[in-house]
Amino acid sequence: MHLVPSSAAARLGLAPKSAVRFYEPDPIFELAPVALWLEDWSALKTLLDAWNLPDPQALRDYLMQDVARVKACAGLMRIISVNQKTLAQFEAKNQSELVERISEIFRDEMLDNLVEELVQLWGGNRGVSSLGVNYTLNGARLDVQVKGRILPGYEDDWARVLVATENVTERENARRAILQGQAYASGLFEHSPVSLWVEDFSAVKKLMDQLRAQGISDFRVFTDVHPDFVQRCMSEIRVIDVNRHTLKLFGASDRETLLKNLHHIFRDGMREPFREQLIELWNGLLFQQREVINYALDGSMLHLHLQFSVLPGHQDDWALVQVALTDITARKKAENYLEFLGKFDVLTKLNNRGFYVDELNRLERKGPFPVTIIIIDINGLKAVNDQLGHAAGDDLLRRAGEILGKAIEKPFTAARIGGDEFALVLPAADEQAGLKIMADIQKLTELNNQFFPGAALNFAMGMATANATDRLDDIIKRADARMYKAKRDFKGERRKP
Repeated sequence: MHLVPSSAAARLGLAPKSAVRFYEPDPIFELAPVALWLEDWSALKTLLDAWNLPDPQALRDYLMQDVARVKACAGLMRIISVNQKTLAQFEAKNQSELVERISEIFRDEMLDNLVEELVQLWGGNRGVSSLGVNYTLNGARLDVQVKGRILPGYEDDWARVLVATENVTERENARRAILQGQAYASGLFEHSPVSLWVEDFSAVKKLMDQLRAQGISDFRVFTDVHPDFVQRCMSEIRVIDVNRHTLKLFGASDRETLLKNLHHIFRDGMREPFREQLIELWNGLLFQQREVINYALDGSMLHLHLQFSVLPGHQDDWALVQVALTDITARKKAENYLEFLGKFDVLTKLNNRGFYVDELNRLERKGPFPVTIIIIDINGLKAVNDQLGHAAGDDLLRRAGEILGKAIEKPFTAARIGGDEFALVLPAADEQAGLKIMADIQKLTELNNQFFPGAALNFAMGMATANATDRLDDIIKRADARMYKAKRDFKGERRKP
């Protein structure tokens, strides 16, 4: 409430105290269920006319330039009478106390509200309205809806203005609580440490409802036959909002950039997980989670844990869906590395002995036969370690891994099964296939030695082939024996003068 009576104005140095006038209250005015103030603004009207500003905006600018001008306006607004509801609202014993302590009621933002009310009047309005803050004489805050009206017959001099101050504290407290809740929810969304998306799946829901109406019952079979339907559903999803972490995760400068490049983010292997998501939706699962692969805008692969939820109140239309994406790329890399360590030899990048044993057991049970085994040993590795050091020996082992890895392709397997011992497992390969592999290894070794100075790489190899009636253990022993014979022959050749 903006009105300052002359008694309060006198204490503020705005008007003489003798300006206060009291009138016998009207019974209707006195008993009204809303706080009413009858006031005289004629002196204010005279001041505004003297300023003669061209338009409301000019008045606003003029008042905002000097707060003393606003105070001068306030000092010219005289209280004639207030009703009982006003006294009760502001916890005053009588009108005299209200007038004497009016500066305790109208303070803080009162002058800002007054500026807006004066602008309304100068714009030709005969009524004013504003929302402000007053205080009771006991110090309690009141949110008040102020409405003032120049009474008929006083339009030219504003000598009678009726003002109502409705206590809307409860309403405003509720509004502030709602805004606070919205700000809290918005903060949780915007500053969440995981990527959050709010999406509209209502078009997808309509497409699925159309299928049901057509008699489709097995959605999985339908999408097997009509894979284009999955793509259509993907194109019908509308992204409503994303949070800051989403922009950071996908390397987007802003929301517009992200939304324009969704086809770079959701590509390649995303179709099948999305199909499974649709199948679960078809079956009524409105909360889902799975691991997916997306891509950042720089092309890097992101392993993500996806949580999908249709928000409460939208179970029938799917118009609001929240998707949470947690980056598990580091975890997946660690898992892949552990898996690599479980199956591969770090130095040579070939399979390790554990994988080799598992592969033999699998072939022993299921084949396919014939299975050819080639056992390989590096000639002279111990001498290289003794004379040139283990770094030179490790270099030979790495070179061996490169050669053996290039010499075979799946379903064949190359494994390091000992310090300098390797094995090639060739399912569905007869003796001729094994001999060809050995010849290829020899050629690759000769070529490799041309590009690496220092110790030359040389293999001792032994091969044996198992049919369906043979035990692989026996075949491995036979291949191992042939490898050792080749190794002895190599040593014998080197001893010859």
